[in-house]
Amino acid sequence: MQLLTPRPAGEKEVNDLRETGELRAATRMKIVLAAAFWPLIAGYALVAALFALVTALASISHFSVPGVLSAAGPGLLAAYQVPVTISGATLGVLPLLGTVVVGALVAGSAAHSAARLRYREPGQAVNVVAPIAATHALAGIAIALTVDSARVSVEPLTAFLVPGFVAALCAVAGVANRCGIIAAARAYLDPVALRGLRTGALGMAGLFAVGALVFTAGLTVSVHTAGTLFAGNAPGFGSGAGMLLLSIGYLPNAVIGTLSFVAGPGFSMGSVSLTPFSYRGGNVPGLPLLAGLPEHAARWWPVLMLLPAAVGMLVGWSLRNSDRDPRARLRTVGIAGALIGFGCVLLGTLAGGRLGNGSFGPVSIPVGLLSVAAFGWIVVPGGLVAWFAGPRRAAAPDAPEEPELASEPVDGVEELDEESDDEEPREEESFEEDSCEQEPGAEEPDNEDAEYEEAGDQEAGDRDTGDQEAGDEKVEAGEPLPSSEEPEQPG
Repeated sequence: MQLLTPRPAGEKEVNDLRETGELRAATRMKIVLAAAFWPLIAGYALVAALFALVTALASISHFSVPGVLSAAGPGLLAAYQVPVTISGATLGVLPLLGTVVVGALVAGSAAHSAARLRYREPGQAVNVVAPIAATHALAGIAIALTVDSARVSVEPLTAFLVPGFVAALCAVAGVANRCGIIAAARAYLDPVALRGLRTGALGMAGLFAVGALVFTAGLTVSVHTAGTLFAGNAPGFGSGAGMLLLSIGYLPNAVIGTLSFVAGPGFSMGSVSLTPFSYRGGNVPGLPLLAGLPEHAARWWPVLMLLPAAVGMLVGWSLRNSDRDPRARLRTVGIAGALIGFGCVLLGTLAGGRLGNGSFGPVSIPVGLLSVAAFGWIVVPGGLVAWFAGPRRAAAPDAPEEPELASEPVDGVEELDEESDDEEPREEESFEEDSCEQEPGAEEPDNEDAEYEEAGDQEAGDRDTGDQEAGDEKVEAGEPLPSSEEPEQPG
């Protein structure tokens, strides 16, 4: 179990963190190299152990340690979806279960390495992903050059590119949450897109579950045929165990083929072609996994297409409350359908391939038609459910009627004009009162005051000038002023 369990942080790493708060360069390099080589070593050990078990249990095979170790290398490349040529026949239909296992090993190793390095930024993920991808690519080409022989051979360029690409994708998936890649992606995506992607992943799982359900039902009905294939093609306990392990490895491939059949496009294997509307028989491999293949067509097969439609309805039901605007809900359903269509392209490409040079190959899944069909089964029923089952956007309230104020602005203008006319005489009266509040016998105003009074008289008009002169005569004659305040008496 120590081989499959990541090692905890060592004492040296803890001391470095306590002293400086950072890991030394040598320690970081050690952690990265361990993350890069550990999935390769663990994967190679698992493949070698599996081959050793099958060889030891088989009754007609000879167990050899060097033979098992040399065969484990191409077996590891097959787990990374690298086609392997055996005795001149290319094996391109490779078990997807092995790919899932090595992908989980790479993702777990990358996540553990990022945690030990205390990485939190998206840019720091390159320090983990790049070494892992480079190591797997170099290991792939090294294995391809080492096992190149007349019996088993691998294309070096394919062995270099495919493992590096698969390892890079799995490593990114492993450090996505730890290094904040998911949080950074959320900052650039609106909530509608995020909800659509999340629901699309659930819808893809639902379609895969539909394929698994139909496949299980067909295999359950054909249990007797599966037992006959075990007895005829793998007699004995050891051979039966090897056949069982081989069938388990190709189980995801069979589920994806069944999904393509239920969605409508179907699949083909050599001369055999199977869709819900047509059937063409022929020879198939004697694998118990294929015991559920029918021998003739049935009229009720199109009814199975209601299952992917039900998944689409579930997608629409889960998005019925995502937004009050029905058009926004349709957009969310469209994003989910697009993700599911892309996922079907990827799975269909991995599930098919060449199956030697005999009459059983190639195994073909029309990925283009499968993508379009899956998109339609999700978007059409899901869009209808999301449109009619969700809340409707409330209509805009009617604008209140505005009262007629046609005459008010005119009256307001007249009032303002009257107030402005009233204010001007008040200023003149206050000026006259200030000018009249002088002590009797005081000196006459100087020239500047006289000039100021003359300028004010000219601006006020002839009437104001007459009033000003009358006031001056009263002051000189000593008569009482008309103002409310009496002038100050001299001391």
